[in-house]
Amino acid sequence: MNSLLSLLPSGRALHLRTLLMAGALYSLSLGSHAQVSPPRPAPLPAAPAPGVPVDTLTAAATNVGVKRCLPAISRLSSLTLNGSTGNDVLVDWDRKNPDGGPFFSLSGVEYKNASLAFSLTAVPDATGGCSIAAERISVAPFACRSIAQNELGGYKATQLLATFTVYTDARDPGATVTLIDSPPGCLIIRRHVEYDWKDPTKARSR
Repeated sequence: MNSLLSLLPSGRALHLRTLLMAGALYSLSLGSHAQVSPPRPAPLPAAPAPGVPVDTLTAAATNVGVKRCLPAISRLSSLTLNGSTGNDVLVDWDRKNPDGGPFFSLSGVEYKNASLAFSLTAVPDATGGCSIAAERISVAPFACRSIAQNELGGYKATQLLATFTVYTDARDPGATVTLIDSPPGCLIIRRHVEYDWKDPTKARSR
């Protein structure tokens, strides 16, 4: 599913991330409560290569019992962690039905010279797929107008507020990039939403 790659920053965008975005996480009541990095009674399936940080999001989803949406969670998490130096995660899930209910997460991801927040929601559907909403949130020490000119050429701009502009690309209708003026920098939110996502590896094996 190629559109999932839209969450990867283009060109020098990754180098613009310099500060982890801190914010309020809404309490979501689904018979669950938030827990930082839930207990991991079982070891990871495979140890990461030397110097590669553990994928805490995939580990957490696995250990709380998520199965149907795990391939989507793991794929998006691996894309986000590419080149990172560390990460940790806050998760919420339905204790009564971990594989059939929604899964919510907020990850902090560190890079050598930057940090970002990564929010992911995965909801299994009746057809065997998953609805996915993912956001990469970061701050860059540049004006939003400069970032738009250098990184978002060809995107359509929709100004919702004087300091809040959403950019879309017709080639990827599920993705948006939002730039929010936060002098002296710019808050960047890369968002991707997709319904009925299915694991392409399973489709090829049929």
